Amino acid sequence: MMKKNTPERSRTQGFTLVEALVALVVLSIGMLGIAALYVESLRAGRTALIRTQAVNLASDMADRIRANRTGGASYAKAVNDAGTLSNDCEEGGASVSCTPAVMADHDKAIWDTEVTQSLPAGTAQITFTDANPNVYVITVTWAEQAATVSYVMRIEA
Repeated sequence: MMKKNTPERSRTQGFTLVEALVALVVLSIGMLGIAALYVESLRAGRTALIRTQAVNLASDMADRIRANRTGGASYAKAVNDAGTLSNDCEEGGASVSCTPAVMADHDKAIWDTEVTQSLPAGTAQITFTDANPNVYVITVTWAEQAATVSYVMRIEA
């Protein structure tokens, strides 16, 4: 008996529709993962920026306190204490009327404005302990996603 010479179809020829759809699903899941990672990196970048601003604001007030060491207890600030701006303490003002206490109040006013403008729901507080050396605790608080976050700096001046 003779066999017919007919070409047999190979089962490994090309992709089937099912294989193509599976590849498409795998690719889609990978792309969604990349998109989620990108969104998370944006969120982390924003958080890092806000935290950097909070650290810079606390350092700014620490520098103001160190520059006006005789201000002492005048730098104590409650959360709702916005301070008072004084034209006497501005450049070109009547520097004779700008006492250390007035300068401290002026510094608090400028700083409080910066905190509320730079941080989401930003508030600030300074506690003063009369010691040798004087101790100041600067607390900056802001809203971050679903929580309230604080940065605390303790200085001796």
